[in-house]
This record gives sequence, structure tokens and C-alpha cells, in this order.
Amino acid sequence: MRWHNCLFIICVLITSTTSVFAERLTPERLWDLKRIGDAVISPDGTQVAYLVTQYDLSENQGTTSLLLQKLPRELETTEKKSIGFDTPLLQSAPTVLLEDVKGLHSLNWLNHVSGQKLVYIAPAEMKIEQKSEDGDSEEINKEDDENGGEEVEEKPQAWLLSFNGGEPTQLTTISEGISNLKTSPSGDAIAFTVDVKMDQEVSEIYADLPKADARIIDSLLYRHWNQWHDYAYSHLHVATINAEGVASEAIDLMASLKADCPLPPFGGSEQFNFSPDGKQIALTLKLVNHPAQSTDSNVYVVETFGGKLKNLTPGMPGYDMNPVYSSDGKFIAFHSMERAGFESDRNRIFTYDRENETLFEVTEGFDQTTHNATWSDDGNEFFFDSESQGTHQVYQVGANGQKKQQLTDGWFNFSIVDTTSNLDTNGGSNTRLLLRQQSMLRPAELALLDVKTKKLVTLTDVNQNVYQNLELPRIEERFFTASDGKQIQNWVILPPDYDADSNKKWPMLTYCQGGPQGQIGQWFSYRWNFHLMASKGYVVLAVNRRGLPGFGRQWNDQISGDWGGQAMQDILAATDGMIADPTIDRQRVAAIGASFGGYTVYWLMGNHESRFCSMISHCGVFNLESMYGSTEELFFVNWDLGGPYWKNETAASKYKLFSPHRFVGNWKTPLLVIHGEKDFRVPITQGMEAFTAAQVQGAPSRFLYFPEEGHWVQSPQNGVVWGRVFFDWLDRYCKSPN
Repeated sequence: MRWHNCLFIICVLITSTTSVFAERLTPERLWDLKRIGDAVISPDGTQVAYLVTQYDLSENQGTTSLLLQKLPRELETTEKKSIGFDTPLLQSAPTVLLEDVKGLHSLNWLNHVSGQKLVYIAPAEMKIEQKSEDGDSEEINKEDDENGGEEVEEKPQAWLLSFNGGEPTQLTTISEGISNLKTSPSGDAIAFTVDVKMDQEVSEIYADLPKADARIIDSLLYRHWNQWHDYAYSHLHVATINAEGVASEAIDLMASLKADCPLPPFGGSEQFNFSPDGKQIALTLKLVNHPAQSTDSNVYVVETFGGKLKNLTPGMPGYDMNPVYSSDGKFIAFHSMERAGFESDRNRIFTYDRENETLFEVTEGFDQTTHNATWSDDGNEFFFDSESQGTHQVYQVGANGQKKQQLTDGWFNFSIVDTTSNLDTNGGSNTRLLLRQQSMLRPAELALLDVKTKKLVTLTDVNQNVYQNLELPRIEERFFTASDGKQIQNWVILPPDYDADSNKKWPMLTYCQGGPQGQIGQWFSYRWNFHLMASKGYVVLAVNRRGLPGFGRQWNDQISGDWGGQAMQDILAATDGMIADPTIDRQRVAAIGASFGGYTVYWLMGNHESRFCSMISHCGVFNLESMYGSTEELFFVNWDLGGPYWKNETAASKYKLFSPHRFVGNWKTPLLVIHGEKDFRVPITQGMEAFTAAQVQGAPSRFLYFPEEGHWVQSPQNGVVWGRVFFDWLDRYCKSPN
């Protein structure tokens, strides 16, 4: 089931409003868009609290506000809709509880004995130690320091706030600060993580050399994604909260354990959960001898106030993570990948029977990966979201694995945020899902889905003030035939003033996806933004080539061991199919991409046979051999390339066959290289090598270098620089002459 009329609705919306639109999206305007963060439904199901972040480009930073909004009892159909979405808008006026706070995150409800409260993390002033003249240490704070001493430090702490008025109360005073806050269903405890220093620095090993600036490294993962190992480990802690709302001293549930929860670098509070009675916590840990070469994480349980860790998933060699208890506490569900070392394997849903200590796969036979598995209140079924044919949809399945069904549809990306139940008009209980919905046209807004009726309404419209003045691009879905006869799904994003019936020819961008396993869905990026690219006058071709999820396991797996093979042919075939369209100027076609997409661009530089007039590669892999010796998570390249390049002749042949640096002799196309110094997944030397090769080959080239950015550009002003240089480069070579 697909909403084939979705494009028609979007087109009608655009046609009916274009006359009053005054502007298009720009790199600067992109940073005016507000971003919805954490969102949680109150325990009684009557309201939702959520965070909204907005950025000040001149200040180069953002602040976050906490809003509270009532949930409708009935999901009524209305004519009012958000621009760019086709779901009814049931927005009610939110109450602002906190406004423009720096570092506000980790929002939770607490069902406390004194009533429903909100708990969150925000910076707090911490006393620091300063040496007095006699050499003794004394504690000072900012108010007491009248003699120009050190500034007081601000560390993230837990705060308690009544939603119906009053000042926030600071719950924790942890010198290191805290992260990943979560509240107990029993209402009397919070869990959070603290970075606990357990390894010695060189100046501590050699106390007589306090100014020594060196590292002694004995194992891999000494740096990860964008930061060096800081001699500390993220440990899960628990603190009780008494009837007066005062937190106890925190207990370290991982004391003396050199391991992290959540798993770095992207894990969050979804990787641990309280049992319904609050007496136990299930958590994700990776306890292996060679973490850089293994994806073997497991689900453990531990008593809330300390005890022995118990492994629930021994012998399961892939990622096992994100445990969540059923409402009656009898089962624990978690996500699991089957194959060791494959970080993009199909994510299954398993349940663990706490009484019988048995495991059961709920999603057996489901040829898609799963995310955000959530129990129904009665424990009889699950809700989850999954990639599907270039979109991201919500599904329902019985806890016994039966009666799978898709609950959402259309050209959107939906992901589950929270779940609740309410009484319907007949007095029965009905499940409702809080969703995050987005598309290539609009960033995420909150939506509410009634599971029984499948009614879907949009709850928030935080960017309405921007979108009411924007001309919107158009989205089409097109299919092209691959070299092996398979059909390739593509998203085509057209400029707002695109007219297929005119004689105008348009420049085109072939977008090459990263991952290498990461579907091109209906997502809204703050750099690789198709809305922005189309608004700049480019037709965008986004190719869901071989190796991307949402099209079955076989399609997803085919990229592994075949980086320069069928996936590259898919991109070329789709490009050929699109430039056959008479509205495309085949002399003004560029290839762009990041990460594996950046690798793709480098590979195409030597193999595109004059299809492209310009290239842009962001943080791309250029030399597979040097990449292997300088990246950090080796399980990734071990799986996708068959191991080290010296392992055997088969592995060595793949490195030679697929490495872009082998084809530099063919390089002549203008190339923009973008790379961040703190990118440790694809180290900066990859970009340097590519730029050097282009310069030596005489290919017009430029290197955009960010000394403080990693794999992604996250600073607002750096983001605008990225956008300006990106379009300046494209406009040099791809501006249509007519």
C-alpha cells in the first residue's frame, strides 16, 4: 500500500500558494529552522513535553526551550495542514516552561509521589578547587571569587521541574557531570551515566614530568569517530529520589569495569531501561578483548542498587542492544543482529522470558531491519519502525510473531518516539504512538497515530513562520533499470519553478549515498539538503543503489565485498536514465556525496567516462589500504572488504580493484574536497591524498578544510561556510547557460 496521490497533494499545495511565496531556502535560512529534540508523553497520557532548539548564527550556538502541549482526546480530521505535510494539523497552543537554555537535553517524566514532574539535564554551576597561598585547597564559587580567580565550572546535572509552576530544583551534584538521564517507572529513582576516569595519563605515570605531552597506547580504539580516548569510561549510575524530591548519592552499577554504557559513539539512554517495579535495570555492554574488531555487544541485567551483572545473550555474536521491559515485567525485548562484525545486519526483535530464561525472535521472516521496538501496554504486541522503499514506516506485530501489519504510509519518514493509551468514546483503551515525521521538504515535527483507526495527525508546527514564505521544490519517484536488469528506485527533487513542458534545460546533481548501508529516505538533512539544492536551481537525482536497506536483505547485503562493483553501476545507470530526460542538460551534471558517497565520487572521478562536469567529495575514502591502517572500527572494513589487505589474495585483489587511488591516472574532472580534522572514521589524510592527486593531475580542485569538525560539520557558521563553498563550486561548472 502506497499513497500514490502524495505527489499530487504536494503539487496542488505548491500551485495554490506559489503566488504569495517570496523566498527560497538558503544555507543561512537553513539555520533559522527550529529543531525538535526529546519528546515524552506524560504518565497520564494527557500531554506531551518536548524540546525545541533554535540557533543564533551570529553567536554560532543554539539554545533550547521546553514546551508542554495538551494531547487531543480524539484525533479529528481537519482541513488545516502544515505546509509540506499532508496530515491534518491539530496544533494546540503550547506552554513554554523553560526558554532559551544552553545545553538542555535528556527530557523525562517522573511519576513522583508528589505528582507528575519533568526531569532533564542542564548545566549547573559547580564549585571548583583553587590553591590558596599556603598551598591548601579551598572551594570557591563565582559569587565568592571577588579577586579574579578561576571561573566557576558548569557541568550538566539533573533537574526537577513541576509542569504547573515553580522553579527547577537541582537533583544531582556530580563533579564530572552526567549524561543519558532516565527515570524509573516506580517514580523513586533516576539513572544516568558518568564518565569515570580509570586509565592513567603520561603525567600520572611519570609524576616528575607534569608537563609531558604524550600518549602511551597499547590497544586499538584509542580514538573514536571524532575524539581521542579520554582515559574515562561511561558508567551507569542510579540515585533514589525521596518524597521531598531530594536525590541520594549516586551508585555506580559498573564499578571497576572498563566498559561503556551506552556504547560509543552514538548510543544514548535507549541502551538501558528500568523494570516496571524499578528493582532491576537492563543495559547494553560490549565486553570483548578486541572491541575495534568486534560488534559483539550483549544485554545484561543488574539489580537497581548494585550487584552482579547477568548476561542474557551469551553466544549471540552481533549487536544486541536497547532492552525494554514489558509492562508486566515478564519479558525483556531487545534488538539483535545475527552476524558477527556486520554493523548493518538485519536488526531483529527478540524477547527474553525472565522466568524461563528463553529467547524468541518476534520478527522471524520479516525481510527488513527494525528500529525503536516498543511494547503495547498489554504486552501482546510490538510497534517498531523500518526502512521501506525509500521511506521509513511504522509497523505492528504480535509478541508471538504473528499478524504483522504496516500502520503508516506515504512519502515520509516516521520514527517512534513514545507510546500511550487513552480511553476511547466507548470506554475502551486504545494505543497511540507519538511519532517524529519528516520529509525532504520539511524537518521533523511531532505527530500522533491512533493504532486502531490508523488516523494520523500532526501535533507541532514549529517552523510555520519560515515555511509560509518559502517556495517548495517538488518530489518525484522514478525507477531506472540496472545493468543486471533489476529496478533501481530513485528520488528526483525538482526546482520550484521546474516546468517539464518548457524548453529550458536544467543542471543535475547525482547524489551518492553514504553508509555504505543507509537508505535514501524522506529525511531532512542540514547539509545534504535536497530541498536546498533544488531551491538553488538544480534537479537532484538520489539513487537508492545496491547496498541500501528498505529493499530486502539481499539488496542491502550486496554492497559488502563489492564496493566498486554493482553499486557503482547502479549509480551510472540511474544517471544515464535521468539525463535521457529532455529537460536535463547532460553537459551540466555533477556527482556529489559524503563518506561512502565521498568514496563513490572519488571512484567515479576515474570511471565516469565524461558523464560529469564536476565533483564534490565530503570525508570520502580515497585509498583503501591507507584507510585500513588509520581508521578505528576495524570490524567495518573487515566485513565489507574481507579483512586486511595483506590477509590473502582475495582481500588484496578487492583493495586493488575497488580503491579510487588506482584510477587517478584518469582524473581530470573539477573536484572539491571537503574534510574535517577530527574525522577519525575516514581520517583527514584521505582528503589530503585526494586533493594532492587532483592537483598533480592538473584537475581543477579545491580543498575545504575544517580543523575543528569531524565526519559531520556541526557548527552553525561552519555549516554556512560549507553551503556557500558547496554551491559556489557547483555554480562554476554547472550553471545552466539558458
